[in-house]
Amino acid sequence: MIFPIDRQAVVAAEVESLSIGNALAIAYENNPELAASQEEIGIAQGSRRQAGLIPNPTLSWEAEGIRRSKTTATLLLTQPIELGGKRGARIKLAERGQDVAAVGLERKRNLLAAAVIEAFYGALRAQARLDLAQQSYALAERGMRVATGRVESGKSSPMEATRAQIQLSAIQLELNEAGRLRTNAFRQLSVAMGGSRTEFSHLQGDPQAFPARPEPSRLLALLPESADLRLAALQVEQGEAALALEKSHRIPNLSLSVGTQYEGQNRDRVSVLGVSMPLPLFDRNQGNVLAAARRTDQARDLRNATELRLRAETQQALDLWATALISVESYERQILPSAQKTVDTATRGFQMGKFGFLDVLDAQRTLIAARNQYLQALADVTGAWVQIVRLYGNATADGQD
Repeated sequence: MIFPIDRQAVVAAEVESLSIGNALAIAYENNPELAASQEEIGIAQGSRRQAGLIPNPTLSWEAEGIRRSKTTATLLLTQPIELGGKRGARIKLAERGQDVAAVGLERKRNLLAAAVIEAFYGALRAQARLDLAQQSYALAERGMRVATGRVESGKSSPMEATRAQIQLSAIQLELNEAGRLRTNAFRQLSVAMGGSRTEFSHLQGDPQAFPARPEPSRLLALLPESADLRLAALQVEQGEAALALEKSHRIPNLSLSVGTQYEGQNRDRVSVLGVSMPLPLFDRNQGNVLAAARRTDQARDLRNATELRLRAETQQALDLWATALISVESYERQILPSAQKTVDTATRGFQMGKFGFLDVLDAQRTLIAARNQYLQALADVTGAWVQIVRLYGNATADGQD
């Protein structure tokens, strides 16, 4: 599902009605966690720039002797020469860091999109629940009027009016709870959007509007392109680059020195050339090489574990999606219409003296329970959809608006 995004909603300080596209745009613009993840790109760029620099030369001056006439002064410029491919290994490691930062940002955007969709559709359901609670209250008021009329006309016991009043009070409590849940859901949506100052009093959308369920084979074919698996694969490459860098440190660097020496006693100046290199007799960086090799093996194992986890989570989400869709269709086509019809029939029958008010109460309670179960089925579909978005982002977009 592709969400139309209104960029003006990002700039506006206040919107009366909020759509899912605008909610996502505001979240991308204002969410502080996403902003922090975006900083990783700049951090990785700085690391890459630093990795390509060559070592600085060293300028030194030495003097031998106290008397000025017998002092020997030496001025040297020493330049370290990196051997073993250290600079190239550093650059490769830094470039893998850049790739990890880019995919990490993509993964963070997927997680943010999933959180906003979950919060938005949760708020839509809370909004729908409030509407349904208001409808239930209207039904209870209707039952109350019918019961009161029959009691006043002597056709029913005063107990019927008492039962109607109790039912009305119970639904009033449900209406108050629905209002509280709607307020909390709107607040959670605002937090998911980054806690922005954008105010909204209504949500545009239908809690029943879902994208088409992806085919399992098509979705699993996209698994290598998922941010989680790409990130795990890049971490393996990053570990291999770190191992190559540690291996390059086994070869010592060469230091070349060039300078001049002045002898005060003979008033003679000579040129000085020098070459130095550490002898790798004891420390050949073997400990760091071993640690880097084990970290690389660990990254490979985690990559395999990530693939297994993603396959399992994908299949679980698709199974839940299919089951919940069956429930949603059953409620929409059969259960809710039948429950509503039963309430209407029981209310008319009670008004005509064919049924007792207990039949009306039972029908109303059945309808209210069916509506709550329907909203839960919608929540299950949303949960499965959100999990797919969390794993695959917009890779499953079907072009549906």
